[in-house]
Amino acid sequence: MKKSLLFLLAICTFFGNPVNAQVGGLLNKVTNNTLGKPKASSNTAKQQPEPKCACEQPELIFELGGNLKLMYSEINISVKDDGSILVKDIVTSNFYIVKDGNTQGPIKAGDPRLTGFDDVNNGDASKATTPWANNEYITKSGEKFLIKFAGKNYGPYDEIKEFKVTKSKDKFAAIVVENVPVSEADGKKVEEAMKNAKTDQEKMDLSMKYAQEMQQKMMQGGGPMSTMPKLVTNIAGVNYDPLKSVGGTLNSNIKYDDILFLAYDRVIDLSNKVLLTLKPDAAGAKDLFVNSTNTKYAYYNYGTLTFSDGTTMSDMFNLRWIKVNGQVYLAYMYYSPKRNAIMQCKIPF
Repeated sequence: MKKSLLFLLAICTFFGNPVNAQVGGLLNKVTNNTLGKPKASSNTAKQQPEPKCACEQPELIFELGGNLKLMYSEINISVKDDGSILVKDIVTSNFYIVKDGNTQGPIKAGDPRLTGFDDVNNGDASKATTPWANNEYITKSGEKFLIKFAGKNYGPYDEIKEFKVTKSKDKFAAIVVENVPVSEADGKKVEEAMKNAKTDQEKMDLSMKYAQEMQQKMMQGGGPMSTMPKLVTNIAGVNYDPLKSVGGTLNSNIKYDDILFLAYDRVIDLSNKVLLTLKPDAAGAKDLFVNSTNTKYAYYNYGTLTFSDGTTMSDMFNLRWIKVNGQVYLAYMYYSPKRNAIMQCKIPF
């Protein structure tokens, strides 16, 4: 009995320290994750190098320590047009709004203060599914759509395929169709009637009937050209024909306060002029930015910004256009281990 007891004590003594170390380490990890504190100590974090994209005089956006106690690896950040910054704690689902150095929060989903931020579930179950229902510039006029911008009305249109507004909110561009001969409701009506037709002759008669109705509707709506997509804008000097274009979609983000067409490998202005041809690596990039003089571009993928001259910057996020004292900048954010904070730099572009 004594031998067995001594043997057990020897085993416990031999394995005791490693077991205690493992358990202690596990508890530390659980505690750190639960409290939302950085896994490394503040001294260790300060020893980590700043990312290569750090600039000499960065702007402090907000600190992760202090009252917030957030971990950089457990937050999402988005920016509103007015400069407000939304921080989401992925662990708790709490939100924080940072603006002009002031922080509001924690805020729960559904709070009206979250309205206007991208990719935020505000818990509003009443969101309409009608196309353009939440667009302040587009309203329904009977069964058609009407664009109201800067005191003027445009339309009505059967369909608005694309609609973009500049950052200053003084210019817009849209791809519209004035007259759609066969609406979705018309298509369902024809399909149902064909199903109920009992003979081939009855189906033929229905086909002729609906073909005549569509032709009549098309002519009343302005003829065949009214069924084709066209560009509508309040920007002066635009002469663009979507039917003769090289493709692309409207984009109001790639150049400051401007609207351009972005094709897969080309940037085109609203007069159908090719401004820039993109390198293969830039084609289809997540985000693209064109400078004010249309002489160079940069594209962003997975934390790295690559310029058209081949230079790169990494470890950044939330790129956006800003204008300070008449100068246009491409601003970006990065995490500073030294300060345990989110910082911002800007590049004249």
